[in-house]
Amino acid sequence: MLSIYKSEKDGLRELTVDSLEEKTCWINLLKPTTEELKLVSEKTGVMLDFLKAALDQEEPSRIEIENDSLLILTNIPFMEDESSFDTLPLGIIITPDHFITVCLRENRVLTYFDSDNAKHFSTFKKSRFLLQILYRSAKLYLRYLKYINQHTDEIEKNLRKSMKNKALFQLLELEKSLVYFTTSLKDNGIVLQKLLRLRKNSNFEYLLKFYEEDEDLLEDVIIENKQAIEMVEMHSNILSSMMDAFASIISNNLNMVMKFLTTVTIILAIPTMLASFWGMNVHVPFHDNIFGFFLVVSLSVALTGGVAFMLWKKSMF
Repeated sequence: MLSIYKSEKDGLRELTVDSLEEKTCWINLLKPTTEELKLVSEKTGVMLDFLKAALDQEEPSRIEIENDSLLILTNIPFMEDESSFDTLPLGIIITPDHFITVCLRENRVLTYFDSDNAKHFSTFKKSRFLLQILYRSAKLYLRYLKYINQHTDEIEKNLRKSMKNKALFQLLELEKSLVYFTTSLKDNGIVLQKLLRLRKNSNFEYLLKFYEEDEDLLEDVIIENKQAIEMVEMHSNILSSMMDAFASIISNNLNMVMKFLTTVTIILAIPTMLASFWGMNVHVPFHDNIFGFFLVVSLSVALTGGVAFMLWKKSMF
């Protein structure tokens, strides 16, 4: 899907496809078709490889400059379901006349920049708009990490009541999500450091020109990204320890069940053994005694009770 926006005094205006060559506009590509990519490439002069970079789910974060075009590839978070999170590439391409974003799917980073929040950003100020997108991405990581922490607490409470495989699988999914977050945030941190060095290079001021407010915003983005890295590592360690603890609990519960079943088997084996002895087709004690059956039953109960008492004293059940 191809959308074109431009900031004006009365807010954010959506333009038609015929306005692709208009300067200072924001071109947003969400899961674009081949025809849309070729059209944007022809009208803006941006290389097709730059536009396609964000369409590869495994593409790492990086910065490239070529043919008066700056490509900033960053990873943004998204929620698949309540227990599963992942990251996907977001391509931001800046030319002297255009600001282009490319992504595989609709996301909560770019949807924030709509007509309702038009007063908070401007397509004219490309450097600030870039930093606002990166800041929004870092804040979204922190929000998802807070949600993961809350969801982990809920799963832990459920696991204390009953050990169900569903809850354990949810913890496993959250642990995988934190691994994805860790990798992406560290890659994004490298991109931010490169951007920090790039803004000091006067040769690229025609693409990115940082003002005093932009400098402060860039520092805020770097701080938020570092905070997100620290939080995701902390939550990852907690979740890993929790998984190990619950694995030990499950193993211990299994041992207790096996111990109980073994004890019951021993107790039940005594009357079974006595019944087997007195059931033989040979002369046995009390064979001619009219109270023989009751004597055997009494002996069986006495031995079973004695063994059960001994096992109970040893805390076998």
